[in-house]
Amino acid sequence: MANPLHNRTPETTAVRIPAGDVVLSADLAIPPDARAIVAFAHGSGSSRHSTRNRYVAETLNRYRFATLLADLLTEEEEIVDMRTRHLRFDIPMLADRLIDIATWLQREPQTKNLKIGWFGASTGAGAALIAAARRPENIMAVVSRGGRPDLAGDYLPEVMAPVLLIVGENDPEVLKLNKSALTRLNPNGHSRLEIVPNATHLFEEPGTLEAAALLAAQWFQTHSGLPGEEV
Repeated sequence: MANPLHNRTPETTAVRIPAGDVVLSADLAIPPDARAIVAFAHGSGSSRHSTRNRYVAETLNRYRFATLLADLLTEEEEIVDMRTRHLRFDIPMLADRLIDIATWLQREPQTKNLKIGWFGASTGAGAALIAAARRPENIMAVVSRGGRPDLAGDYLPEVMAPVLLIVGENDPEVLKLNKSALTRLNPNGHSRLEIVPNATHLFEEPGTLEAAALLAAQWFQTHSGLPGEEV
């Protein structure tokens, strides 16, 4: 039987995370008996308010995963980036901030004992993979949704965590980039590409985002090191 608590959305707490010389805003949700935590790396022009990532986070909460949705840019940086569009594509800088987020999670009393998963969307997937390669300790798995793993470049073979690449069937350019990236990912064979039927890049078609969220939840559940259970 599923624990009824799994069907409740856990309370969300606003937190502030130091990252280099800035402080990032984030939303933290921890369900009872959380098995691990998944931190989100948003794509270009997106933020912790992304409706798609929030939907995925709620799905993960039902699987007893804590979630952290953090803005990777400050409010001031977002204002500048709306005009220049340069920060959202500074993948190494975004990866640095993800590493600082992981450091914060491993220091905070309520999350320090939880393994970490990365969920990256669009350009955020490239940053998440670089972060996983550079700081592999305590990283259980990585999931990319409609992502650009190619932006991780030479870091791809260095990613030791299992990686799931989720791409829409009708997103041909991104699908091609993901197929190429898969050949360069960890040679231990623990990575996979899942193609969601009828989906385009933003997974706006009926049922496609739900399918991607379920694939992500099952991937993290498989690699959390804890037994699965009915949800």
